[in-house]
Amino acid sequence: MSLSVPSKLHPRLQSWRGVATGWNRIGAQTRFYVKTLAAVPDAVVHYQGELLRLIAQMGLGAGALAVVGGTVAIVGFLTMTTGALVAVQGYNQLSSVGFEALTGFASAFFNVRLIVPGTTSVALSATIGAGATAQLGAMRINEEIDALEVIGIRTVTYLASTRVLAGVIVVIPLYCIAVMMAFLAARTGTTAIYGQGSGVYDHYFNTFLNPTDLIWSFCQSVAMTVVIMLVHTYYGFTASGGPAGVGEAVGRAVRTSMVVAAVEIVMISLAVYGQSGNFHLAG
Repeated sequence: MSLSVPSKLHPRLQSWRGVATGWNRIGAQTRFYVKTLAAVPDAVVHYQGELLRLIAQMGLGAGALAVVGGTVAIVGFLTMTTGALVAVQGYNQLSSVGFEALTGFASAFFNVRLIVPGTTSVALSATIGAGATAQLGAMRINEEIDALEVIGIRTVTYLASTRVLAGVIVVIPLYCIAVMMAFLAARTGTTAIYGQGSGVYDHYFNTFLNPTDLIWSFCQSVAMTVVIMLVHTYYGFTASGGPAGVGEAVGRAVRTSMVVAAVEIVMISLAVYGQSGNFHLAG
């Protein structure tokens, strides 16, 4: 006499199983992130060649991406368009109330605090991050990661930690280019297209541009890069299900990294500017 096992669990047990699965997934991700960050010094010491290769690949791109100038050109073009939008919207909205002279203030204030970090996060997720997920996912389904483990290579250090560190190094010049392109586009659009005097624009721009805001904006970009690369390397490292599974992992990683980066921008902005705002009105 054999006991029959029910094919389905009780609905309450199924709901608890879903909660437990979610917590287990969060725990697995947290363990991977901690292991990746802890292995960064090991990557610097033992995998310098791979680190340099990834820096060159992320900065200049590979294949068709290298033809258009790589990630540098993409980030510069995106921030140039957002800077132009600041000029268009800022001048039109301020001119409706007679304060179009404050367009320089809009560029110095919004570009630094919100627009450049947000645009940089989108560009990093769609280019460097998605590429890392696709590469690691392809290695996973082709059993290349298992082969590396067999020959004694620390795969998390060699594949994940090096990519996180390379992304942080690459974002330094990328952020500088992004800020310069945003400022240049906003100034050109305001002075050359709308005809505002360059002296008026420069006066309000220099008055409201706070070097401390630039430092905090740069720290935002570095922190977002760390989170974006951690998310993308995790989804690529744990991809499964063949080529379709790799594509699904890329989509999940891009969606997750963009959401986390947006939340991170809000949290850092509230922590830095939430109490005083670091804003001083001047003429």
